[in-house]
Amino acid sequence: MGTIAVTGAASGMGASIAARLVGQGHRVIGIDLRDADVEADLGTPAGRAAAAAEVTRLCDGRLDGFVPFAGISGGAGRPASLLVSVNYFGAVGLLEGLRPALAAAGESAVVLASSNSTTTQPGWSPELAAACLAGDEEAARALADAQTDEGGVLTYPATKAAIAHYTRTRAADYVADGIRLNAVAPGFIDTPMTRAGRKDPRIAAGIEAFLKSIPAGRAGSPDEVAELVLFLLSAKSGYCVGTLMYCDGGLDAELRGLDWPAAWTPQV
Repeated sequence: MGTIAVTGAASGMGASIAARLVGQGHRVIGIDLRDADVEADLGTPAGRAAAAAEVTRLCDGRLDGFVPFAGISGGAGRPASLLVSVNYFGAVGLLEGLRPALAAAGESAVVLASSNSTTTQPGWSPELAAACLAGDEEAARALADAQTDEGGVLTYPATKAAIAHYTRTRAADYVADGIRLNAVAPGFIDTPMTRAGRKDPRIAAGIEAFLKSIPAGRAGSPDEVAELVLFLLSAKSGYCVGTLMYCDGGLDAELRGLDWPAAWTPQV
C-alpha cells in the first residue's frame, strides 16, 4: 500500500477516487479548497507552492502516486482565466512541485485529468493551449479572457488539450525518474460541477443536446472514472506510459472512429 495525493478530493470524481483508494488500504492526502487534509487554492502560484510543501511534509518526502483532478468548468459567471489557472497550472504546477517526492518513491504513478471535450467540442483555441504548454500563465490567462465565447466555455477544452499534450510529450522524461505519467479523458460525468452546468441558463441547452449525442445514452458516474484511475495507478498498468484513455460512453469513437490513416484502410 502507498501514499497517494488527490486534488479535488472533497467532491465529484476526486472524492470517488480518494474513497476507493482508502478502501484498497492506501493512505490518501486530499487537497482541496476546504474539507481536505491540505486546504489550498491551486488557482494561484502561492497556493500551489504551499500545497506542494505541505504534501511533501505529510508524505515525508516520498509519494507513491498523484491524481490532480481538481477542475472547474466554463460558465457559472467565473472568468475564463480562472479555468487556465486551476485546470492546467493547478495540475501541472503542483505535479512539478511534487516531482522530487514522486521520484523518491522509486516507482510511482500520476494520472492527469484531460477531457473528451478536446475532440468533441470544436472551436477551442490552439494558441491558448500552446501558451499553457509554454508555461506562460499570464499570457494564457490574457488569451482566455480575450475570447468571446460565453463564460469561458471554450477555455475548458483548451486547458484539457494542454493536459493531454503535456502527458503525451513529457511521459518519457518522467518515466526516466521512475514516474509513470498517464491521463484519462472523461466525457460527461454526473458530478456537482456538471449538475451546476445543467442549471446554468447560458449553457444548459447545449449540455442537454450533448447528452443526447452520447452512444451509451447516459452520463457517466464518478465511480466509473475512479476505477480507470485506480488501474492506471496500480502495478497492473505498469507498461502504460504516456497513455490517454477515454471514458466517455463511446462519443469520441462515434465522432472520430473513421479518422483512420489511408494506409490502415482495409483493401476489399
